[in-house]
Order: sequence, then structure tokens, then C-alpha cells
Amino acid sequence: MAPLQISNHLARLVLVTFILTFIVVRVLVILIMSRRIPDLYLHLGGTHVHHLNYGIFLLAGVGAYQLFWHPSGRNLEIAAIIYGSGMALTFDEFGMWLHLGGPYWQRASLDAITVISAVFGLIAFAPSLKRFHFQHWAGAFVITVAVGIFFFMLLESFKYVDKIVIPVLQEIETTSPP
Repeated sequence: MAPLQISNHLARLVLVTFILTFIVVRVLVILIMSRRIPDLYLHLGGTHVHHLNYGIFLLAGVGAYQLFWHPSGRNLEIAAIIYGSGMALTFDEFGMWLHLGGPYWQRASLDAITVISAVFGLIAFAPSLKRFHFQHWAGAFVITVAVGIFFFMLLESFKYVDKIVIPVLQEIETTSPP
């Protein structure tokens, strides 16, 4: 088996698609919420299907495609583009993962998009480890610290979720018939 090689071209496709999809989605949400364009949201039985669900399905599809069909060439580029879009759709609503039922405009979503963009940017444009110099290691260290802080904040937010979700689940459990 060949050693792991990251295609900078594919990583750049993912990065560009990720950022463009995020921008388009945010602009569409602003236009819909300000009633400048019609409501394009999918509603099933009165339930609004959030776009993170579309992202999850895209990511699942790309994962299965990669795993079972091992695409190459143009098909691999298309998979990279779909992957970037799926990541953006999913992580644009990252804050809603943490604070179930919370508002769309959460700081955690923007933070997640920023961190993931930085990681994709590093993968797309960083030199190989053989060509790493001091400034590359310093940049990697700073990003590692930033990601560590992000995950610390993520873990801290779980305390908030516990305060909201656990009482609701306990209420459901105590009021449901045996």
C-alpha cells in the first residue's frame, strides 16, 4: 500500500467549496429571514428541516462512495466538492448541535467554521513535513492551541446542555405511563 499522500488540489477544492457554500447559505438565510426572498426552507409535517441534515446526508453519501467505490480522477474531484459542501452545511449549524433548539445565529457555529477553514487551509497550502521550517511549526503550534481552546469551550458548553436536556428527559420519564 502506498504511503498516505494528501492531494493539495483536492484539499483546495474542499476549502473553496466549504467557504463558498457557507457564504451562500448565510446569505440565503439572511434574505429569507428578512423576507427579501420567499421561504425556501423544507417543512415536513410542520417541522423545519435544517440544512445541517442535508450536510449530514451529503457527508454520509461521500463517505460510502469513497469506501465502496474508490473513485479516482474527475469523480474524486466531484466527491471533494460534495464533501466541502456537506461540511459547510453541517457545521454552519454547529451551535444548534450544542444548544438543541437554540437560535441559528450562535457564535459556536462561526467558531467551528473558522477552525475547520483553518485546518482545510493548512491541508491545502502547507508544505510537506520535509519542507517544514520554524515558522511552519510556530503556525501549527498556534493553530493547535486555538483548536484546543475551541474543544475546551465545546466541553464547557455541554454543561449548559445538561442543565436544559436532563430535566426535560427526567420530566418525560416521570410522567410517561408505565
